[in-house]
Amino acid sequence: MKTALGILGTLLVIGGGWFGMYRGWRNRKARQADLAPLPPVPPTGKITGVEGVYVATTTAGDWMDRIAVHELGVRSNADLDVSPAGLIFHRQGATDVFIPADHLTGVRTDRGIAGKVTAEASGLVVVSWNHDGRELDTGFRPRRKADAAGLTESISTLIGAEQ
Repeated sequence: MKTALGILGTLLVIGGGWFGMYRGWRNRKARQADLAPLPPVPPTGKITGVEGVYVATTTAGDWMDRIAVHELGVRSNADLDVSPAGLIFHRQGATDVFIPADHLTGVRTDRGIAGKVTAEASGLVVVSWNHDGRELDTGFRPRRKADAAGLTESISTLIGAEQ
């Protein structure tokens, strides 16, 4: 009997925690509902981007304020394609994200964003951009460490070409 009550109590605690997280995510989406839809992803041919993980998009300067609307807060495996039109995150299991080149404001490497922290100080490529009057940061972790420097340089070049 004690074992059954222990199991039931554990399940109730786990269920309560899950329900709390669900409500928090739903409320965050409601607070951010005024964010305009993202620009449509332009048609592309073969994907030749850098392999890695799309970590999340957050409010610029607040690396824990994850954006929940438009699937911007969904972590997924992705390929990041840098083109003259902008950045395209080809995501697996989530909607692709397109950031037009004229929306980009900066790029840097960092240690963490939205619950993802790396051991090395330059493990994430963080892109800063404007959308609908808001400044946002999007984190991407390249699968190979060597790709971070080249990716940062190509995005910097793209930002410089637009200004």
